[in-house]
Amino acid sequence: MTSSVRADAARSRERILEVAKAKDAADLRLNDIARDAGVGVGTVYRHFPTVRALIEALSVDSLRRLGEAAEAAAREPDALAALQHFLDDALALQLADSGLQAVLVDLERADPVVQSECTAARAQVRAGFGAVLARAQASGAVRSDLSAAQLQRLVCGVEHAVRLGSPEDRPVLLDVLIAGIRA
Repeated sequence: MTSSVRADAARSRERILEVAKAKDAADLRLNDIARDAGVGVGTVYRHFPTVRALIEALSVDSLRRLGEAAEAAAREPDALAALQHFLDDALALQLADSGLQAVLVDLERADPVVQSECTAARAQVRAGFGAVLARAQASGAVRSDLSAAQLQRLVCGVEHAVRLGSPEDRPVLLDVLIAGIRA
């Protein structure tokens, strides 16, 4: 019986995440998610006691993919091209995952319930931003006074600008970002 209860709980969690993925992070309401997922409100709150916990759970996959993008950038022979590709990937992931920005820039608000799930992925992303940037700085392509945290916030700013405008703004705004950080 215990395994069927666990399997049922896992199915409920996946259904909750599936329903929540279809919504913008700003529009997530746990009671609405419960209704749309066809589960009780208590079930949602057991898995995700806060909206923040739900947003973090939704962003784990994006965080992992961003870490993989950093690893791919490390294999790129040209340091500036690697940085450009990585920033483009980071921007694309943030545009696709409306909660990713909050998870990336507001780390001190990490929800303890999901934090263990997100911690390794966040660490990989932070290390990725740092490694890709340091390599571009060492090559002389990017200004040396820029930190990885600043670069991450700049990508978030470009994401916000694209959301205010249109998807067609993305390439030019990313080009402006790259031009602004060049040495």
